[in-house]
Amino acid sequence: MNEILTERSGGILRVQFNRPERKNAMTAQMYLSLADVLDRAMTDDHVRAILWHGGGDCFCAGNDLEDFLKNPPGAGESPQARLIRSLMNFDKQIVAAVHGAAIGGGTTMLTHCDFVFAGESSTFQMPFINLGLVPEFGTTCSVVDRVGYIRAAELIFLGQPFDARRALELGFVTRIVPDQGLLATATEVAQQLAEKPADALRESKRLMKRRLRKEMDEAVKLENEAFAALLQSSDAAEAIQAFMEKRRPDFSRSRNVHKP
Repeated sequence: MNEILTERSGGILRVQFNRPERKNAMTAQMYLSLADVLDRAMTDDHVRAILWHGGGDCFCAGNDLEDFLKNPPGAGESPQARLIRSLMNFDKQIVAAVHGAAIGGGTTMLTHCDFVFAGESSTFQMPFINLGLVPEFGTTCSVVDRVGYIRAAELIFLGQPFDARRALELGFVTRIVPDQGLLATATEVAQQLAEKPADALRESKRLMKRRLRKEMDEAVKLENEAFAALLQSSDAAEAIQAFMEKRRPDFSRSRNVHKP
């Protein structure tokens, strides 16, 4: 089964996560497939905008933990790093329609979108620290830039879920939409974008993101290095094992090592 579905209608390329039985949790192959889709779309003059959503009852539950442990990302080129680069380089507009849960990368990938429409039932979470890890996808830069340090600290350090209303207050999403009208609303906006002057849209996006792009490059590099190192830690091993066993993790032996 193709876990990333695409369909072009006019100037809109519809991209759908298609792994509903696993809440659209991402495998290494899905990262690579999505990166390929974005890279091809960027050079395809027929594609004017991306419409991105999930199949089933969830947008994306983040990493598939079993696949993640079989294919752990390293500090260099990895499927995750490849997708990060494709998202950062993508200069056309991405319209996301989020329903159900968006967890981990399911939330952080949205910070690279230009429009994020959230269904009333949608929930968001960045539980990286709960797993003994650091955020990915340039989150330590993009989220702080979007909501400010104090609010970003609450979301990232505590790793608690937040609903669509809170996401709107924070500036994570463009608008809250009734679940039954979510895809129609996102499609309408994607169509409006597809009818606008393509070069002006692309150049405007490039100009609007020029400052953040420089900071994001450094953030992604440092995040990947820290993520790869922490993945080998005892805290991460305990957190992941506890998650698999559906129990509360025990970090009582966690070391507090200061790095200047």
